[in-house]
Amino acid sequence: MDGHGYERGAGTSVGSEEFISWRNHFLLLLDRIPTPIAVCRADGEVTVANPAMAAEWGTAPVRLRGRNLHELFRPRAPGRLDRHIEALRLGRRPRHPIEVRWLVGTDGVEREGELLVDPVGDAFPASPMLLAVLRVRSETVPRQAEPTAEVSVVEGHILALAAAGATTAAIGKAVGLTVDGVNYHLTRLTRRWRVPNRTALVAKAYVLGVLSTREWPPAPAPQRARGACRSTQSPHMPPGATR
Repeated sequence: MDGHGYERGAGTSVGSEEFISWRNHFLLLLDRIPTPIAVCRADGEVTVANPAMAAEWGTAPVRLRGRNLHELFRPRAPGRLDRHIEALRLGRRPRHPIEVRWLVGTDGVEREGELLVDPVGDAFPASPMLLAVLRVRSETVPRQAEPTAEVSVVEGHILALAAAGATTAAIGKAVGLTVDGVNYHLTRLTRRWRVPNRTALVAKAYVLGVLSTREWPPAPAPQRARGACRSTQSPHMPPGATR
């Protein structure tokens, strides 16, 4: 076994130029492969890692040497990596990759992927060298931030009236706005919450807690309205009107 941890073939001398040439070509090829790869001892200790593998921890390949797969990766199924490596040591070849997680670089961001661990060449039950290939899952697209649920008092009343089925004209009369004024607020809310129409807008208002789910006729939830104060007045009633 040479300094990189590779098994020498039978009859290969320590100073064999052929072996050194083969080793150098292998290392050069390994360095150019964009897939994260590491060569390990039978117990999972890393002897060689390519730059792509080292980049997952924001370090140089030489700094991964001596570390262990058990230290670097956290399997989704506890003990799965141990069982996999033990099976390889006994000459068996598990078919399924290991689902793993690990922390990227120094910022602590967690990534997920699949780790394929196979013996290098023939499987020697005593102490096979292992080739670990990491398949990194595609970057997760960040979820869009949930639209803000904060609405003004007027917007809350407009939504409540719309939920009750009032027409635009009736809503305008109740809140003291023109039809254009009501449409302005409805359009603004539709864009803010990214919904296609008034029906979806009302549904979204309930989901976000803007409208109370315990009242009929519909009424805005006071805590969701900017500057709102608790009031017993129905949003269907024009200002100043009585029941």
